[in-house]
Amino acid sequence: MKDLDYNTDECIATLATGWEESAIAVIRTSGSGSITLASKVFSAPKKLLQAEGNTIVYGYIIDPDSGDRVDEVLIAVFKAPKSYTGEDSVEIFGHGGIPAVSGILTALKKAGFRDAAPGEFTMRAFINGKLDLTRAEAVHEIVTAKTKRAHSLAINRLSGALENRIDTIKTSILNILSKVELLLDYPDDELDGQISEYPLTSEEIKSTIIEVDKLAESFKTGKVFREGVPVALAGKTNAGKSSLFNMLLKEDRAIVSEIHGTTRDYIESWITVGGIPLRLFDTAGLRDSENPVEAEGIKRSGEVISGAGIVLYLVDSTEGLTDDDLRNIASFSSNEKLVKIWSKSDSDKSRELPEGFIAVSSVTGEGFSLMEKALSEAALGQKGIGDSVVVDSLRQHELLVRASEALNASLGAAVNYEPIDAVAMELKDALDALGEITGEVSSADILDNIFSNFCLGK
Repeated sequence: MKDLDYNTDECIATLATGWEESAIAVIRTSGSGSITLASKVFSAPKKLLQAEGNTIVYGYIIDPDSGDRVDEVLIAVFKAPKSYTGEDSVEIFGHGGIPAVSGILTALKKAGFRDAAPGEFTMRAFINGKLDLTRAEAVHEIVTAKTKRAHSLAINRLSGALENRIDTIKTSILNILSKVELLLDYPDDELDGQISEYPLTSEEIKSTIIEVDKLAESFKTGKVFREGVPVALAGKTNAGKSSLFNMLLKEDRAIVSEIHGTTRDYIESWITVGGIPLRLFDTAGLRDSENPVEAEGIKRSGEVISGAGIVLYLVDSTEGLTDDDLRNIASFSSNEKLVKIWSKSDSDKSRELPEGFIAVSSVTGEGFSLMEKALSEAALGQKGIGDSVVVDSLRQHELLVRASEALNASLGAAVNYEPIDAVAMELKDALDALGEITGEVSSADILDNIFSNFCLGK
């Protein structure tokens, strides 16, 4: 671990809550000797030193130079290994506000603490065996989750669901590898005919590949919940895009008018549909315009539409499908995630609903639930989330792909009766890839890259 930017032998401290006015501020510390160091700036040092683990002590933080009281605090005491980091640590609960927090941190530095690096608390928890790497990454995912569903999936990973799934797959590979290595350890004439069992391992490898591929495929879902999906409201002028935009946001953000070309540029905002974060764009109406401002807005909107993950195309039901609509829809045919909306459905019931369209009214709310379902299916696919174990990290996904490739290579070697050591080599490569996911196999650079993206105090 010496290649990392921080020294795990030192005691660290940092503010875990925001630098702002608040009722309470929490300052975290960790490291061997952290309780002793904290006692140097505490009004009742003996009481703190004698406190049992998982208890709270009341007192004041004292400036060690002047002896002045800095803040009235509660100090939670944690003793190794029963702490978040697995080290001795104290957490100081003081009054919110910059002067109080700054004073406490200054006193702690004078006592011998140094500033914690981003993610250093969780990194220490990983090093001390309190978390595997999948759980450590889940901590960051919980903090950055955009929706309740994304938060729930991250909590599931934090509870060890992904780690357990990886361990199960590794056990399957180890079972296969033990049979393969039996053939490596003993000459053929000592196996008394057992060489005929060699091809049977191919079925076990196939079932393991399926499990690995399922996890790798779940990354598509994880990415949707982590990053969200850009959704463009498209259509001709006055098709009802801005009204639908406002309805989805539940606020009047876009100007609604019967005058054509009101929206001159795209407007964007985040919404949540079925727990999925969607980045919604209200775009300028698609038409030819000689107005240079509107023409530029239409051009920019076209770029947004072409880059959207989902296109919500609106057709004004009072006007019906026009040739322009058909041309626009045809131009989006390459986008499989096209949701067609028959807007203003409350205004005119005389026209028959075209096949593949959803009738929606921004006035009455008609068709809104069907539209939300269509958006969810477009974002996640009709199968939805399915398996609750979802991979969120690109690093994890790439390692799962690497494991799958190694397993497929081992399968090819087994089916083609290649030298048995070729099968063993590929199986070991698969195990190494899975070991990197949980952190059994890791390097300082990998760990530094992961934890440096965490916020301070985590």
